[in-house]
Amino acid sequence: MDVSVLRQKCEAANQAHLLQFWDQLNETEQASLAAEIEHTNLAEARDAFLSAQESLKEVEEKIDEHLEPLESAVCGSVARTSAEQLSKFWDHGLSAVAKSQVAVLLLAGGQGTRLGVPYPKGMYNVGLPSGKTLYQIQAERILKLQRLAQATYGKECYIPWYIMTSEHTKEATELFFCKHNHFGLRSENVVLFEQSLLPCFDFEGRIILETKSKMALAPDGNGGLYKALRDRGVLADLVKRGIKSVHVYCVDNILVKMADPVFIGFCLSKGAECGAKVVEKTMPKEAVGVVCKVSNRYQVVEYSEITLRTAEKRAHDGRLLFNAGNICNHFFTTDFLQKVCLKENESQLKHHVAKKKIPFIDSNGQQQKPTAPNGIKMEKFVFDVFQFAQNFGVWEVLREDEFSPLKNAEGQPKDTPTICRHALMSLHHRHILAAGGRFTHLDGTPYTDIQRNNNVEHNGTNG
Repeated sequence: MDVSVLRQKCEAANQAHLLQFWDQLNETEQASLAAEIEHTNLAEARDAFLSAQESLKEVEEKIDEHLEPLESAVCGSVARTSAEQLSKFWDHGLSAVAKSQVAVLLLAGGQGTRLGVPYPKGMYNVGLPSGKTLYQIQAERILKLQRLAQATYGKECYIPWYIMTSEHTKEATELFFCKHNHFGLRSENVVLFEQSLLPCFDFEGRIILETKSKMALAPDGNGGLYKALRDRGVLADLVKRGIKSVHVYCVDNILVKMADPVFIGFCLSKGAECGAKVVEKTMPKEAVGVVCKVSNRYQVVEYSEITLRTAEKRAHDGRLLFNAGNICNHFFTTDFLQKVCLKENESQLKHHVAKKKIPFIDSNGQQQKPTAPNGIKMEKFVFDVFQFAQNFGVWEVLREDEFSPLKNAEGQPKDTPTICRHALMSLHHRHILAAGGRFTHLDGTPYTDIQRNNNVEHNGTNG
């Protein structure tokens, strides 16, 4: 390999330090580092850093004066919609499923670091009596919906499941699905693809070396979806299969409704090219992004970008004016995805910055584990494409029915395995009661506490 060419590339992007240990590497290590440098657009990464640096300066800026509440015409709510209309949405969405026009797309590039496990979150078992993992729960929901559509419309259909992984999760996810025979789904309908990685930078704009022969790299955020759709051939596959609507969601929500026909039907009936499921904020200071409009464009605004005075504003009905809590659960038409995946549009999505403690090799070649943030990771967000939507839809759902994310290990105050487990069991409990079933102890006495159900005899419909 011609190291002089590598040096020129690194020097042109002010990253000459990447080769500082070159003469200490063996041939295998040199080949690995050379391949990493060759496959990384260092100039583009440097430009992204400079742009991210500017955004860091704007973090403290509040955008209250630019905020606009969502217009009622784009909004709908499961709690404030008649049973008759909900049934129409369901039928509309299920019809699209039955025509094999709906796909689901899972964002699963993150590791289970906060959970304290060394494997992808989707492989996690929250401790249900069944022992099912998040991946199995979601796969079985797809199977169930396919069967419902087939039983209703009398013809075979399928819902392709696209799973965006990262360098850190792809191999483990592939092996897991193969080991479990794709949980009953056809293997050709479970499509894994990998998102891109971006270098991590120190605060002076130098790419951090994780080892002497490897740059510190991190997934480019769930907003890396659009580049991956384009570059990995997934968008072309959607078109080839005749997919019209795509449901996009995050792996950690144990209550997610896969390709929810009501949500799909609502968006289709609105003629929406892009849509978001939301939950009502519990209080003004709740740490959740808000779906709203900013300077007449749809956007998710982080809670930290809004002053308390604005967060506390209320509408005429007493509800918070900015109350649409984002849960990363979205609808896109394939046509819309084709539009936003164009390089000239996708490149407009800004990089968000996260200050992190990133292990690195110091100038003496010693491995260091910082105790304070020493650099930044850059990422894009999946919802940043809302700005391109002309026809938008927002569907508010009940938190207890559809949103319980798994983010933290046991012992934390929220979003733990126990909380997720109880949320799912509570949902099933309510389904069974609504269907006329009942719960009893082994001695026949009524059972009411769903959270202590180790030795329960279930009588009635299976939830």
